[in-house]
Amino acid sequence: MTDPSTAASASSIEAHTHVLAAEHAGTETAGAPGKPDKPRSLASDAWDDLRRRPLFLIAGSLIALVLLMALFPFLFTQTDPGYADLARSRQGPSAQAWFGYDNQGYDIYARTIHGARASIVVGICATTLTVLIGGTLGLLAGYYGGWLDGLMSRVADVFFGLPFVLGAIIILSSFGSTGTTSVAQIMFLVVMSIAVLSWPVCMRIMRSAAITAKQQDYVKAARALGASSSRIILRHMLPNAVAPVLVYATIALGAFIGAEATLSFLGLGLRAPVVSWGVMIADSRDIIRVAPHTLLFPAAFLTATVLAFVMLGDAVREALDPKTR
Repeated sequence: MTDPSTAASASSIEAHTHVLAAEHAGTETAGAPGKPDKPRSLASDAWDDLRRRPLFLIAGSLIALVLLMALFPFLFTQTDPGYADLARSRQGPSAQAWFGYDNQGYDIYARTIHGARASIVVGICATTLTVLIGGTLGLLAGYYGGWLDGLMSRVADVFFGLPFVLGAIIILSSFGSTGTTSVAQIMFLVVMSIAVLSWPVCMRIMRSAAITAKQQDYVKAARALGASSSRIILRHMLPNAVAPVLVYATIALGAFIGAEATLSFLGLGLRAPVVSWGVMIADSRDIIRVAPHTLLFPAAFLTATVLAFVMLGDAVREALDPKTR
């Protein structure tokens, strides 16, 4: 005879086995049958982490709004930013002009919307050029080392010792002082001055990341297999060293927008007929006591944009840093 307790235990084990088999079959059905799950990359992990951060959502929404203003200003206003009426000079905000009028009778709201384009273009171009120069030099210095690393480091030290405002004054005063300088030439000089004075920071960040990546096993394995230096740099080191540079570029973009406004306020950057937040702030400095609204609104948009890029950079840095998870 079979013991009742033994039979109960056997039936229980058999039922449990059927349950596990059913769960296993359901798991295989949900995924790819017979295939292991694809490993997730650092970018996908970072994106999943960013989507859950309120700081990223707020900063991304502000930046998206500013970019929409720069690309399609007609969606926000139909007023010509170049139309002036001296009869409305210094009038405050009203239903006809939400932000009021400046000293020349320009609609401040229309000029604030259209001014986003010049500020964003200068910031993006300056950031791109800075990352290209500094990232390339830092990657080469970190990989080859030796005399090239020493030379790049000493050149970077020279630029580090030059104050940004003083260096920009020298560059823009030397090359952009002629009255025949066009708007495109002025924008090019502003972008060049920012990039020339800012690339050492990006170079040092990329150099440190390249030195760390060069010591990893996958680089040593690629070198042992006979891979060329260019292949090692572009296929192995660059993808694993670009994360800190990406964080720097995000924060630097906001800083460069503020730098353009600073240079325009000093009379060395963009100037009329270009419409930018820096130009509007420069035009309001003489009438700020009698018409503070001429400074308030462009300065508020400039501050919010710079702060949004800084917050975005902080969120990206925390998402790409595995130590914070």
